[in-house]
Amino acid sequence: MGLLDVLFGRSKPARPDLDRLFALPSAAITLQAATGLAPTGAGSVCFASVEGGAFTRIRREVEALLGADSGRGGGAVEFGEDGYGYSWLLSRRAPDELPSLVNDLHAVNTTLQGSGFGPQLLCSLVAFRSPDRQPLALVYLYKRGTFYPFAPLPGQKRDNPLELQVRAALQGDLNIEPDLGRWFPLWGAPGL
Repeated sequence: MGLLDVLFGRSKPARPDLDRLFALPSAAITLQAATGLAPTGAGSVCFASVEGGAFTRIRREVEALLGADSGRGGGAVEFGEDGYGYSWLLSRRAPDELPSLVNDLHAVNTTLQGSGFGPQLLCSLVAFRSPDRQPLALVYLYKRGTFYPFAPLPGQKRDNPLELQVRAALQGDLNIEPDLGRWFPLWGAPGL
């Protein structure tokens, strides 16, 4: 950062730190104790769609990487696209296998980043549910290196009090995004 950046109030964007994903299992314990929300075993990675042979090769590589886990039940991963044209990769594990799910998400992000597709990575999320079936996602913003809670309600509404409660509970466990304007809704995110 140069002198002009300081004078004009500009700052460098945070560098992505994918290792922050590994804080999720311990944060999940805090979250469950504070709110009753427990992991569902679903996690997703969202990225801008890319065409071409290189991306097809990376997709096969990710499927092979995650499919090599013999302990995984069912299909390795599911690829899909949302109504906004973004691609999603969904990984499912047993609810008590959050560390393995986080490893899956980290591997996908690392593979995409290492293959030159880092600029296309948008976010990763891990899904939770309360005993009364209220969904919540802890979302990792790739370009900001921060997390935020997203609690969707029917009719494309949000449970803002729950999101703020989760922020308060996890402030010491995760690097929470301070700008509430960046807590983007992820309507229809796979696994949520």
